[in-house]
Amino acid sequence: MRSKLLSFPIWGSWILLMGLSSALLTNGNAHNFKRSENEWFMKEKKSTRQDKEGIINLPSPSYRGTVSVEESLLLRRSVRDYENRALTLQQVSQLLWAAYGVTKEISSPSFLRGGLKTAPSAGALYPLEIYLVAGDVEGLPAGIYKFIPAGHQLELIIEEDVRKSLARAAYNQTFVGKAPVALFYSAIYERTTRKYGERGRSRYVCMDLGHSAQNVYLQAVAMGLGTCAVGAFNNEMVSNVMMLPRKEEPLYIMPVGYPGEKARIEHR
Repeated sequence: MRSKLLSFPIWGSWILLMGLSSALLTNGNAHNFKRSENEWFMKEKKSTRQDKEGIINLPSPSYRGTVSVEESLLLRRSVRDYENRALTLQQVSQLLWAAYGVTKEISSPSFLRGGLKTAPSAGALYPLEIYLVAGDVEGLPAGIYKFIPAGHQLELIIEEDVRKSLARAAYNQTFVGKAPVALFYSAIYERTTRKYGERGRSRYVCMDLGHSAQNVYLQAVAMGLGTCAVGAFNNEMVSNVMMLPRKEEPLYIMPVGYPGEKARIEHR
């Protein structure tokens, strides 16, 4: 009898402890859930770092600028002449976010790949893949990087300056190789055609590309930069230079840089 009486407080204390722990964990999870909806917009700038081999965390983009949408529309031009001047990783981050960055994080369904993005997409299927061709970026080795919208990261594909090779594949359009960076677009058509059939290939993917590319044009203007969408290239050569998987088809090259003197004169 004595042993039973002694064991009850011990057993009761254990239950009480477990209950408190559970409550604390539940409250903590609830708190984290409330924060998660807004933390994408509220998080502070992070320094760029490499978490694991080949993966680079980009600095957080800015959600407020000093140039209006109307002014960007007014000043938008295709720029094919660039200064010999490096871009910062912050600028690269901003351009990639404008192109296909996540604006609302959603984990499911999986085809959202991180959530809703800056550019609209038919059925929210997001068939585009975007790569950074880096040549002259402060703090970033020259190479090809794949943009990962979920997490706002870059994945290194190859550490090599391929700008001149890309320009040759683009029928020797030399300005492609002179910009400090280029955004490269490809598409996995199956993501869209699985639902929309041939209309997805002939229309919707092209529309998605136009939405995203215009974002880049306007963001570049707002940052004092210039770009030009290039669709004239040899598909096979470009795919080889970019080391594209077979399921991806090349669509666009968008070199980006500070407008050179010739561009500034032409667009006054």
